[in-house]
This record gives sequence, C-alpha cells and structure tokens, in this order.
Amino acid sequence: MDFLTLLDPGPDAGLAALFVSSFLSATLLPGGSELVLAGLLKLRPEQLVAALALATLGNTLGGMSTWALARLLPEKADTTRLAWVRRHGAPVLVLSWAPVVGDALCAAAGWLRLAWLPCLLWMGAGKLLRYALVAWTVL
Repeated sequence: MDFLTLLDPGPDAGLAALFVSSFLSATLLPGGSELVLAGLLKLRPEQLVAALALATLGNTLGGMSTWALARLLPEKADTTRLAWVRRHGAPVLVLSWAPVVGDALCAAAGWLRLAWLPCLLWMGAGKLLRYALVAWTVL
C-alpha cells in the first residue's frame, strides 16, 4: 500500500462532502458546491448520476430549510416588494439556484406561505438543471 492510497478517503467521502456542501450553499452561508461537484467529477466521472442526485437533493433541502424558516416569520400586511413572487407563485423557484436572489426567493416563498410541494418541485428542477450544466461543462 502506497502513501497516496492512505490519503484517499474512498469514493463515498466525496459524495458525502458534496451533499454537505450543496446543503450549506443553499442556506445563507456562502459555499461553492459547483466547485465541489466539478472536482468530484474530475476525479470520479463514474459517479455522475449519484453526484447529480446528491447535489440536487442537498441543495433543494437547504433551500427548503430557508423556506421553512421564513414561514415561521409573522406575516406583514405590506407585501408590495414580493408582488412578483406572489403573482408567479412556486415556478419562480426554478431560479432558486441563482446567487443572492435564489436565497431571497426561497425565503419569500416561505414567508408568503406558498405550498411546500410545488415549491420543492420547482426548486429541485432549477437546481438539477444548474448542476447538470456544471457536469456537462466538466465532462
């Protein structure tokens, strides 16, 4: 057994790190899950399907945690700044992958009490498309 073999944490460690990174990146914490995905796919391209699934799941769960936390906030009468989100509903969450505005969209959807299932599905679709684009550029 050589020294590099001892340093390799195994194929599942990269997937676990990707899941954690993608979850944290979807919260208000800064993160770079796209870079983690790209690095993992460079090292282990055979893990494409698992990597896309775990990155999408982690990032969607992170976005839904923002949605849930915002839902706990009391509603105010003035929602003029959120009129666009209210008008278009859950489909705007397809943009939840976008830096800065994505977190705000997830929070707005929760604060507006939009239904969880459509929010989850639209959010997941947008995040999957983003990660698929990253994977396509890497492979």
